Amino acid sequence: MSHRQILFVIFGLMAGMFLSALDQTIVGTSMRTIADDLDGMALQAWVTTAYLIVSCISTPIYGKLSDIFGRRPLFLIAITIFLIGSLLAGMANSMYELAVFRAIQGLGAGGLMALPLTIMGDMLAPRERAKYQGYFLAVFGVSSVIGPLIGGVLSGSETILGITGWRWVFLINLPIGVIALFIVLKFLHVPHFARPVRIDWWGAVTVILAAAPLLLVAEQGRTWGWGSPASIACYVIGTLSIAAFILAERMMGDDALIPLKLFKSATFSMATVLGVFVGFGMFGAMMTVPLYLQLVNGATPTESGFLMLPMIAGLMTSSIVSGQLIARTGRYKMFPTIGTAFMSAGFLLFTFATADKPVVFMMAGMLLIGLGLGQLMQTLTIASQNSVGPRDIGVATSASTFFRQIGGTLGTAVLFSVLFTRIPDTLGAAFGNPTLVAGVKAAATDPAVQADPANAGILKLLGNPGGVGGALDGDTSFLNTADPRLAEPFLVGFNDAAVTVFWVSLAVVLTAFVLSFFLKAPPLRTSSALQEAADENAAELAELAELTRDAQRAADTMGALVEPGIDVDEFERESRPKPR
Repeated sequence: MSHRQILFVIFGLMAGMFLSALDQTIVGTSMRTIADDLDGMALQAWVTTAYLIVSCISTPIYGKLSDIFGRRPLFLIAITIFLIGSLLAGMANSMYELAVFRAIQGLGAGGLMALPLTIMGDMLAPRERAKYQGYFLAVFGVSSVIGPLIGGVLSGSETILGITGWRWVFLINLPIGVIALFIVLKFLHVPHFARPVRIDWWGAVTVILAAAPLLLVAEQGRTWGWGSPASIACYVIGTLSIAAFILAERMMGDDALIPLKLFKSATFSMATVLGVFVGFGMFGAMMTVPLYLQLVNGATPTESGFLMLPMIAGLMTSSIVSGQLIARTGRYKMFPTIGTAFMSAGFLLFTFATADKPVVFMMAGMLLIGLGLGQLMQTLTIASQNSVGPRDIGVATSASTFFRQIGGTLGTAVLFSVLFTRIPDTLGAAFGNPTLVAGVKAAATDPAVQADPANAGILKLLGNPGGVGGALDGDTSFLNTADPRLAEPFLVGFNDAAVTVFWVSLAVVLTAFVLSFFLKAPPLRTSSALQEAADENAAELAELAELTRDAQRAADTMGALVEPGIDVDEFERESRPKPR
């Protein structure tokens, strides 16, 4: 393919990935408005969980089906399903409906996240691939910044073109998706070399039964209680299903949903493990840091999106630079090590955070984490793709994405659990600090503070000391306008709890840093997966042709068994044994 053709295809793939990446960030800042309008604040977690579980589970299924039936039809199906889910979500009339429609969106999103990188693996050799994958990370970064901004603007509008503002959070996907469909239909014509395979139905069933309960308890365990009957049931079902999944994959061999032979490659196995740890750190940072900026630094959701720019700038810069270096040198082993070192430095800086430090302090840490992520995300994907044959590019890419999403889900669940478990203790310690308590007392007895309506909420809360420990579990808007002296213990308490989270993230990323030294990095192949598949196909045809020629030459050499001109029927009659 020419450079121009490649770029057109990339635009279509980027539009598809943009749909999925934007949807993860644009909904977050709108969910409170949506829940208020649909009268379902207590159900909003299910809206997020439904999307997450279905998108995560469908990722490896898309990868395997695309290996069987081709990338183009599966990508078109993924976009179509996502658009149908978006249209239905924009028409939802209850939180239950919205949760179901978000699950439909997630079914399409699983393909939108995995297939673009798989198609890139088909079209381009690993060394060339590194140059273009930086564009995809740029899409991911841009969507992370503008998602909260667009979500805030749309959900903050009462109506747009006669339709309730928050509904456009989902309807905005429709024009973007139509453009992606057009580009893919017109420009994406990737050859597919069909081969006879069995469909791994048992693998698909067992991966759903294994992943769904574990993802569900990861999202809901803090609400249910980690030792509750519902949580225990999820542990048991998930564990038994994992065993059943491994057995099913062993029986299916090369036709398995995630072939176990992939893990015989030390490179693929280590890249997968690193992907889980990187997903843990990445999603942990992207979920907890904006919350920290909003609560401790007083940023609005939209402002926190802009304050994340250093992380996005670092991610884009390092991904482009590392991609160019990989394309020129063919070497990539150093980037996982350098990337995890940068991430470790960023989280280490976060552990020194205090409530009175300026926001630029957090931005410096975000820059370091972004510089690390940009070197890791594409490099680990390239390493996974380079470690398998052309026929397994789809399952390798989707498996890599699947395990990174699992790591991200676990990271979000674990870190938020740690955060909200620590908050009551750190708030108690903050209100035990004589200096902070003196400031609170001085402000609480100030007539001007008492007369200001903006302090009514926090003064009411302080009048009930028993409720202070859970003050940050729900609506924290009372801190936005409160007197700084009254708010300071809450900010200090949240900061100290967040520092514990940063220590956990640091430990996980440091583990990844140590493991990165054990990543084997065989030379990158110089041919694309399509070219290799075509070469294999041509070799098989050439071998068949050679066998045919050998048979023909043998026949020519031996000659006919009967001399020309002899009546065959008469010859056979004469040749029969005579009766005695």
